[in-house]
Amino acid sequence: MTTATVILVLLVVVALSFDFTNGFHDTANAMATSIATGALKPHTAVALAGVLNLVGAFLSVEVALTVTNAVVKIQNSDGSPVAALTGDGGTALLVIVLAGLAGAIVWNLLTWLLGLPSSSSHALFGGLLGATIAGLGWSGVNWAGNGEKIDGLLPKVVVPALVSPLIAVGVAALATWLVLRAVRGLAERSTERGFRWGQIGSASLVSLAHGTNDAQKTMGVITLGLIATGHWTDTENIPFWVKAACAVTIALGTYLGGWRIIRTLGKGLVEIEPAQGMAAQSSSAAVILVSSHLGLPLSTTHVTTGSVLGSGLGRPGATVRWRVAGRMVVAWVITIPAAALVGGLLCGLAVLLGGGLVGAAAVVVLLLAASVTMYRRSLRTPVNAGNVNDDWSADDDDAGRAEQPSRAQVSA
Repeated sequence: MTTATVILVLLVVVALSFDFTNGFHDTANAMATSIATGALKPHTAVALAGVLNLVGAFLSVEVALTVTNAVVKIQNSDGSPVAALTGDGGTALLVIVLAGLAGAIVWNLLTWLLGLPSSSSHALFGGLLGATIAGLGWSGVNWAGNGEKIDGLLPKVVVPALVSPLIAVGVAALATWLVLRAVRGLAERSTERGFRWGQIGSASLVSLAHGTNDAQKTMGVITLGLIATGHWTDTENIPFWVKAACAVTIALGTYLGGWRIIRTLGKGLVEIEPAQGMAAQSSSAAVILVSSHLGLPLSTTHVTTGSVLGSGLGRPGATVRWRVAGRMVVAWVITIPAAALVGGLLCGLAVLLGGGLVGAAAVVVLLLAASVTMYRRSLRTPVNAGNVNDDWSADDDDAGRAEQPSRAQVSA
């Protein structure tokens, strides 16, 4: 087995690990509002989200193809491969992608620990960006495409990142206002029951949409590694085994449930009523499905958080916790540069160690150490299905999570 093949195996394992963290990090996107309003029991919600993420992952490959081609410049303008990436069986590109994935996982785990619904997608692109700059320089980044096909980082990632949350806020605010106006005067009990059923449907649609977008990103990364080693040459398709592996992994991660983030999004931003929840989820699903069709790997987290915020703005008298929203926005702003910094440092370390198997192994060891440290830290203040719906307090505004769950809650 060649060095490149061993590093490729490491890359696939780390990529699927990122896919798993993406799943539990983003469970809140689909199910936080349904759990918060009681439309679905916590464990039922995450199981439903996991199954629909699995199905959605097979419905589209447009986003996966964008990831394969959007960050690292793997081809010159004439279609020939970039010389710096073809030596040693493609190990240079493998190490870059491996370091980028590690940077994304570190950021995912840190924001999960803090209960912040930040973007796994932007963490991935940030990690790849930093690793690419460290490994190839600024010219190695595919900033805007090749002139004939606009598929680079700026038009496909940065612009949607700026626009999509604003669209989601506006759509959800309008949808909430229209729904509440339409049912004005009707019996509250019957409409609330109807909206709870509506939430289940709209949450299912968001989960399906999430699979069509987020599961695709890991598919694109693994395909990039296969291209680097010559195991795959088609930049317009994804191997079936890659689709299946990524679909199953993100579904398992979703089923695990990122309770810390579910709590923040479901209880910390706005006190959500069933009508708001249905409007927010329907708005999120619409924006995500359109972006998946266009091949735009936007942040489903930004979209769903924007929709929840918009649902609060659309309901007269609703309280929006702007302090919590501010913490989220700060996390959004620094996600790409923070993940890029970690990815760049890890790639730089790998290059210093020779850029081969030793460098790749060092990246994996450091990633494991950081992951174990954050997991052990999370055990001090557990958030789970038993306390995820506890009332939000002033302490939570600062911490973004339940600081002192009771013994009964911890054991649940």
